[in-house]
Amino acid sequence: MNPKFLKAKGVLITGGASGFGRAVAYAFAEQGADIAIVDINQKLLEDVSSKIRKQFKCKVIPISCDVSKSNEVQTMAKQVFQELENVYILFNNAGIGNIYGPTLLRIKEEIFDLILNTNLRGQWLVTKYIAKKMKKQDFIPLAGKIICTASIAGVKVNPKLCAYSISKAGVIAMMQMLAKELAPRITVNAISPGYHVTAIYKTYEAMKATMDDGHVKTPLNRVGTINDVVNLMMFLASDKSDFITGHNFIVDGGIAEVGTAAHYLDSEF
Repeated sequence: MNPKFLKAKGVLITGGASGFGRAVAYAFAEQGADIAIVDINQKLLEDVSSKIRKQFKCKVIPISCDVSKSNEVQTMAKQVFQELENVYILFNNAGIGNIYGPTLLRIKEEIFDLILNTNLRGQWLVTKYIAKKMKKQDFIPLAGKIICTASIAGVKVNPKLCAYSISKAGVIAMMQMLAKELAPRITVNAISPGYHVTAIYKTYEAMKATMDDGHVKTPLNRVGTINDVVNLMMFLASDKSDFITGHNFIVDGGIAEVGTAAHYLDSEF
């Protein structure tokens, strides 16, 4: 991989103020990219933007935006292209997770709508208004790359995360559709994390307790880290992955393929 392989290229990260988005923002800045970080949390957004700008001396554009709202996404997209001039990488990462609740027929409509509108509609809206200009860029051989955050919950559904599972399954299907529609100038892939230590589960012990509670065993016998996802992200953003599109990359230590996830329903649901 070439050093500073993203120099002079713009990167847009939604949900970039925390978790995977924040870690990826640092990694892209280290590779010379100019970055637009989009998030709904204004305080965290300003914090991460100032820290990256100070550490890497690169252009960092913080933009507050609710990705589920079309008017805000359109305004955000216009600002991104004005200030960065190009978007070579779109990391479609904004989403809501960790909402355990009732089964599909008992979940409240407002919660179902919130999760689907953020996780699925949000990624669709951002892609809709970014890809139109991205595909006209004169980068060679590709005009740009789109990477979507999905989840193993979208591959093997979790009854306790019914709306979340549906939203992430939708992201995977949308990614596959976009890979066909945007070819040959833009590649589109997805990353499906499993159980990782993130801003929600800040320690190995906290994540392990969650896995034990759900009777989940990882064949590789460890909890995932943010770096496990960041490393894959950097590969997909590099020219090493130029012939890869339409794929969902599962980063879960083997749970979805060779492990078992014996999720259960509580009687109250």
